[in-house]
Amino acid sequence: MLVGWASLAIHYNLPWASLPLAIGFAAFGAWALWTGRRLVFAGAFLVVLAGFLALQPSHDRAWRPEVAVMPRAMVDGDRVRITGVRDFEYRSTDDFTPRYEAREVSLARLTGVDFFLSYWTVGPVGHTFLSFLFEDAPPLSISIETRPEVGESFDPLGSLFKQFELIYVVGSERDIVGVRTNHRQEEVFLYRTKASADDARRLLTVYLDRINQLADRAEFYHLLSNSCTVNIVRYVGAVAAAPVRFNIRHFLNGWFDAYLYGVGALDTSLPFEELRRRAHINEAAQAAGDAPDFSQRIRASMPVHATRSP
Repeated sequence: MLVGWASLAIHYNLPWASLPLAIGFAAFGAWALWTGRRLVFAGAFLVVLAGFLALQPSHDRAWRPEVAVMPRAMVDGDRVRITGVRDFEYRSTDDFTPRYEAREVSLARLTGVDFFLSYWTVGPVGHTFLSFLFEDAPPLSISIETRPEVGESFDPLGSLFKQFELIYVVGSERDIVGVRTNHRQEEVFLYRTKASADDARRLLTVYLDRINQLADRAEFYHLLSNSCTVNIVRYVGAVAAAPVRFNIRHFLNGWFDAYLYGVGALDTSLPFEELRRRAHINEAAQAAGDAPDFSQRIRASMPVHATRSP
């Protein structure tokens, strides 16, 4: 395990001749351990470990334009002003007009939280994010993602080796949802949660604090400890009355909607299969395009009798 970890750390963090060096270290480690030269291997491993620990996240990189701006929140009582809210105009996945704006919302007008589950390929792994709902303003989506540089794409294994910084993308649903349904051709499911307005306010406050922490100090994304669903679970646990127990679906998040249904966080008046069928919003989102009422149209098939916790 140590040989494998160190070889991968070399491969991902030494872009020059990384593969030969990684293979060379793996061969050296196997030889050293096979021949009983454990102290020699330990010394080499510690050098790799020290180099890995010395790697620091940064805001100063050549970011892809869709993650170029870090949002920031200013809270004054119930009033919240968020800058860096993304509302791009997309013509395709790679052809878009960047547009960032400032949004002002009221915590007193926050009514609930909706949950999204998006798949590259439907299965045990997906991407999860939330939208916060207001009486007097459009929904505000917040998606916890990697912050790739120009030319980078997501690599799950690489995310374990400090390859990506972390960003909380704040944006309109027409952007954050629409780019997935209409351009990336992901399969997207939308669920109304039973979170009360008070729970939603506490949860959004946690998100806003984290957004500002990240704006002040960069962090690395980590698939197992600092990623979308892991952080959602962590924040819900911070505001919930009871502790959130570990479940493997916190990591196999393609099944996270079934988990939420099982713990009663979603509408359970319908069988899960029927709820999931109604939650699939691709057809509605593609029909809505970039219409101003995009958020209303993707919710047309949601059960109207979904109730919130008191």
